[in-house]
Amino acid sequence: MIQNVPTLAQLIKTLQQVPYLASKNIYKVANHFLHMDEKKIEQFCAALRDAKAKITQCDVCAAWQEKGHPCSLCTSPKRDQSTVCVVETWQEFLAIEKTGGYHGVYHILGGAISPLEGINPEDLTINQLIVRVQSGTVKEVILATNNTPEGEATASFIASKIKSAQVPITCLARGVPVGSSLEYMDRVTVYKALSDRRPF
Repeated sequence: MIQNVPTLAQLIKTLQQVPYLASKNIYKVANHFLHMDEKKIEQFCAALRDAKAKITQCDVCAAWQEKGHPCSLCTSPKRDQSTVCVVETWQEFLAIEKTGGYHGVYHILGGAISPLEGINPEDLTINQLIVRVQSGTVKEVILATNNTPEGEATASFIASKIKSAQVPITCLARGVPVGSSLEYMDRVTVYKALSDRRPF
């Protein structure tokens, strides 16, 4: 039926390229867009264009920031610049920030090592982290990768690479369920795991 409406078929095909958008929701999202009025559609498209043009990743921590502006995390005097919490993605960064209990800075890897998915160490920001740790300003590295095989492998790889810097390496407490992602946990669990971190 959709093939008889080529423009709709193209919309569905485009939405299918969006990661994390469940297949069962694609038609709901398409229907939502088709019912939006022209003004809201223009605002939505303008927001996407502005974001793509004006937002970039920090060269140090890889967090999203406005182009041409210093990173609000890396330059904040309220942050402990000597404590670096290493997370896989922006979503995990947000999960920890929501706890309100962490006052150090972050390093966002951009994912986890997964050879089966074609993600190797050089595809992540691990080299930038190594340089950051070897600079001499870092006093603790918290490996807050997800408690999954990929997350554990990534944490072990990073630990082996920065061991020579003789910086204390800690990880989240084991209250974090195996196979789970930080972004889906309640803030109390994340805060407790961060507060009770232990040597890696």
